[in-house]
Amino acid sequence: MQLRPLLLAIGIMTVLLGVAMLPCALIDWADKRPEAHVFAVSSFGAVFIGTCLWVLARGEVERTGQREGFLLTVLVWTALPAVAAIPFVASGMSFTDAMFESVSGLTTTGATVLTGLDSMPRGLLLWRSIIQWFGGIGIIVTAIAILPQLRVGGMQLFQLENSDRSGKFLPRVTDIATYLGLTYLIISLTCALVYYLCGMTWFDAICHAMTTMSAGGYSTHDASFGYFNDTPAAYAATFFMFIAGLPFSLLAMLLLQGRVMPMLSDPQPRVYAGIAVTLAAIIVIYHEAVVDPPIFDHVFHGFKEALFNIISVMTGTGYASAAYDTWGTPVMAIFLGATFVGGCAGSAACGLKMFRLEIASKAMLAYSRRMVQPHRRAPIKYGGKNVDEETLQSVMVFMFLYFATFLISAALLGLDGLDPITAISGAATTVSNVGPGLGPINGPSGTFQSFSDFSTWVCTINMLLGRLEFVVVFVVLTRRFWRG
Repeated sequence: MQLRPLLLAIGIMTVLLGVAMLPCALIDWADKRPEAHVFAVSSFGAVFIGTCLWVLARGEVERTGQREGFLLTVLVWTALPAVAAIPFVASGMSFTDAMFESVSGLTTTGATVLTGLDSMPRGLLLWRSIIQWFGGIGIIVTAIAILPQLRVGGMQLFQLENSDRSGKFLPRVTDIATYLGLTYLIISLTCALVYYLCGMTWFDAICHAMTTMSAGGYSTHDASFGYFNDTPAAYAATFFMFIAGLPFSLLAMLLLQGRVMPMLSDPQPRVYAGIAVTLAAIIVIYHEAVVDPPIFDHVFHGFKEALFNIISVMTGTGYASAAYDTWGTPVMAIFLGATFVGGCAGSAACGLKMFRLEIASKAMLAYSRRMVQPHRRAPIKYGGKNVDEETLQSVMVFMFLYFATFLISAALLGLDGLDPITAISGAATTVSNVGPGLGPINGPSGTFQSFSDFSTWVCTINMLLGRLEFVVVFVVLTRRFWRG
């Protein structure tokens, strides 16, 4: 096991994270906040730590293997949140809450323990947005850009972390990183401009653009997107959240190469859009048929609110334009189900992902046909190609680990004294990297602030497992991995 290239990669990313703290220090100085020194000191500390790792690991690097790739993936997602937590600790938060907030940011979960956002220093609010933007696809782009030079497979890390098996759309890994990074940056800047034109201040527009395109959901206001209900910003957010749930490789081909067919031929976007529209329509139909007095002003208003919040939950963005947990028990069940769905593979969204849902459903249909006609061949096809046994096995293993983790963590939260709705939705929303749960405590109008340290760490581990998609972590924890 070669540790030197791993330390070098973590050192470089730590330095980058430290440099990213400087805009937060500058904006606090501009606002003449007494906390302005927090980010300056934190930036110096992060750059110093990263530089030390960089110097210690310098020298000739030999080519590494898959074991190093697995270990680096886990180390990146455990070391960087600790670095990102430095400004939170320096601002007076406990280590447990600071780690929860930074892990939630970098994993783009969006769950928070903070209240009083409207009166907080803008530097801290900007930092929350930056780490979400960095975590959305920034870490992936950084990794696949620098790791080939460290003789660590960049595309290997991208696939280990992101479940994107679509293959290379460009011959060189550095070109892929450039295309993905440019696509992410261009769409983020466009989103910020549209938000500004919709009535947001430049600060709110930039912060919300970063947390929209990363499918993160941190807001600069306690009311989340409900703060902007009097503006057309919700329409823009619905569109850009949907974009964030699409595969970024297909977006890069569409935006930078002008290739439309890859997006149209991929089955994921169709299933993704179909599920979102169907769930929103069911909510509106239920409201019109059952709810009295009505919550929505009219059908169009209801569909706008339902579609915004459904896409927000499906993609794991976690914005809330209304307290949707008060729309009735059946609607709460729909939102709980949407929590698990996720977006497309290769997107900023987490969750089960579209390709797994489709493959699993087709596998169940094929199995039921074989039960009726044992001698009948029922191949499973996805995207016009037969699904091999290895892919099918990986999907089933992932889904088992996903739901096993959800059930165990929900039980642990319940044993810690949380009510069933809070425990179940808290486990679901953190393992799916969504953010808000259901109910008065951690629902769209609440936070995770009242959770005990034990429950907070359960949710923190959930967020890391969900972002790393379980298998990588469990492989590293096996005895065989360390034996070689």
